[in-house]
Amino acid sequence: MNSSSTHSVAGQPQADGHGDMKSYFVGFALSLALTAASFATIMSDIVPHSWRLGSMVALCVIQLLVQLAYFLHLGTGKSQAQNTAIFACTGLLIVIVVAGSLWVMHNANINMMPTQAISQNE
Repeated sequence: MNSSSTHSVAGQPQADGHGDMKSYFVGFALSLALTAASFATIMSDIVPHSWRLGSMVALCVIQLLVQLAYFLHLGTGKSQAQNTAIFACTGLLIVIVVAGSLWVMHNANINMMPTQAISQNE
């Protein structure tokens, strides 16, 4: 095997910010725990009814961050900086497209002639 290879052999750390089996196991365990917590939030009376939506959103955001850190290896390190920047730009573009689409649909709905006015004129 070539010594300049970036792929790992069992038991050796990987280059380029990729995780090892321990970090994948930690990410998997955290994901399972957060999924169980989300399920428990809804299915039990641990969290008051008025707080359930906020709790679910918070758990979803935490799970997203766990997935990004442990499985996609996005972070603040030098080896991940480019991937993190590309991911942030992609996320921003998705937000712009979705927000713009909702804005256009909302304005089109407001400015359309209501069907009640058409039926009254007939």
